[in-house]
Amino acid sequence: MLIAGCGGFAGTCLRFLTGRLCDHIHLGGFPLGTFAVNVVGSFLIGLLFGLAESRGALSPSASALLITGFCGGFTTFSTFADDIYLLLQRGQWLHFGLYVVLSLVIGVLLVCLGRSLVR
Repeated sequence: MLIAGCGGFAGTCLRFLTGRLCDHIHLGGFPLGTFAVNVVGSFLIGLLFGLAESRGALSPSASALLITGFCGGFTTFSTFADDIYLLLQRGQWLHFGLYVVLSLVIGVLLVCLGRSLVR
């Protein structure tokens, strides 16, 4: 838990810094900071899971630090993207569709609800 927490701290700090850097790049309201951490995090978690699965290159501690901690702190989208990949790889089309649609729809609805509760 402490190892994952250390990775999460580092990922969260890098997410914050990436967001600050991207705030200086104006793209007409496009959420560049969030987009950047989501796509980079997705690529990174793909690399790390790939290393762990194909080469056994990550110990359980390294996995906790880098995948659970760092990627989890940097972006949860990376885990979402990997879940989608696994569902597609397994040919679980119904689960894939439900997971994508429900995650996006319910996620956006809950963001709306949360925002409306604090207005």
